[in-house]
Amino acid sequence: MGKYTGFIEFTRQLPAKLSVTERLQHYKEFVQPYAPQQLNEQAARCMNCGVPFCHNGCPLGNIIPEFNDAVYNNNFEEAYHILAATNNFPEFTGRICPAPCESACVLGINQPAVAIEEIEKHIIEIAYSKGYVQPKKPITRTGKKVAIVGSGPAGLAAAAQLNSAGHSVTIFERDDAAGGLLRYGIPDFKLEKWVVQRRIELLMQEGIIFKFNANVGVNISVNDLLRDYNAIVLAGGATTPRNLYIPGRELDGVHFAMDFLKQSNKRVANLATTDSANCIESNMLSAELLATNKNVIVIGGGDTGSDCVGTSNRQGAATVTQFELMPKPANERNNTMPWPTYPMILKTTSSHEEGANRHWAIATKAFLGDENGKLKAIKVVDLEWKIIDGKPAAFVEIEGSEREMPCQLALLAMGFVHPQQVGMLEKMSVELDERGNVKATEKSYQTNINKVFTAGDMRRGQSLVVWAISEGRECARKVDEFLMGSSLLESKDANILTASLV
Repeated sequence: MGKYTGFIEFTRQLPAKLSVTERLQHYKEFVQPYAPQQLNEQAARCMNCGVPFCHNGCPLGNIIPEFNDAVYNNNFEEAYHILAATNNFPEFTGRICPAPCESACVLGINQPAVAIEEIEKHIIEIAYSKGYVQPKKPITRTGKKVAIVGSGPAGLAAAAQLNSAGHSVTIFERDDAAGGLLRYGIPDFKLEKWVVQRRIELLMQEGIIFKFNANVGVNISVNDLLRDYNAIVLAGGATTPRNLYIPGRELDGVHFAMDFLKQSNKRVANLATTDSANCIESNMLSAELLATNKNVIVIGGGDTGSDCVGTSNRQGAATVTQFELMPKPANERNNTMPWPTYPMILKTTSSHEEGANRHWAIATKAFLGDENGKLKAIKVVDLEWKIIDGKPAAFVEIEGSEREMPCQLALLAMGFVHPQQVGMLEKMSVELDERGNVKATEKSYQTNINKVFTAGDMRRGQSLVVWAISEGRECARKVDEFLMGSSLLESKDANILTASLV
């Protein structure tokens, strides 16, 4: 590495953010860029480890020490090419990835880990600004046609890889624009949509065809796809949310988090919100979901819940409260989560910094309404968890802790259980696994139908954007092998092995 003592001389430093008061006035990204010297110092902290565990921590197998070294030496073109070799969309992961690579960083054993995610974001943004990112059209075409269903990160990654192999790729997206949850799930203050659109336009320039408002199984015939394409990749995501079947669920004011977030994203983009297609609840076609002047309770402690917190604050909620069924996590690693595993420790997001009452080990018993059928309060109870081997195993309700909390908007952010099964999957007759996902192995990504493959959350269940990109890339390689008998597309395992030998 360029500076062998960098990890001794410099400590971890993240970029500055706009103040809470400033950023709550808008939906734009608020994390500021590093100054050139700061970026150089953060890259210098990479240790040139004998065994760089960050490679294995990253689902994409990014070659992290090498691009850190290039950044330290101010060779951003080289850094970009190293990063782009394994990651199709570093502008996405550099903003919204929970950075499992940093959890596996060797420096993280006894110091703060290298700021890999921020360095990654700076590499790609500098590459765009310097013109290094250019459309790469394949020199020749194979004559094979591939249909990708879904334009989220898995579908986009599969499309990019298959297009680079020379196949003619068409993406079918049931929404009015590409990106999946990148566009209509993740708020703009975490990922502005010009960032998504910039990449979509680049993919179009590379020859990928996008068809919008194209709902396979509804207004696009499954049989036509099976007839007209040599291979199909199902990458529609896990879109069926976990529901909460308790008294009062039908009240006006109880909604799925993703309907709330999608409406907000459309509102920010100056698009119609009350006629949005593909809402999870049919009554969302006419409902206007706003947190303004309401007591908001978000049920679910994950990233989607955090996004609801930040969005509610920007909409001017009276109060914002977030519930988590599980007990409060530890502040740092303990014996149950040793390095380099991903630690389940307390996570305080930028949305939490902006204001939220957080409750752990709490269960929702009922939604309470007024005489007009509108939500007015939530009945809750505290929980006592039994800890076995350092992990919560079972709980009981704490006697006498039951109470009511005022609430006019409850957002269900408890995760997703499986992809939508009615429609395309049903008509295509693909097999499902025991969890309700499309059944396919990680070795083949192939379903019970010979030419039909699947990747991302539709196959593995709800997961991370970085895993979706990885799945799309690996699936593309299997499709290429299916179509051509062999493939020259990169594989994650080969990337890790090559990086380890450098």
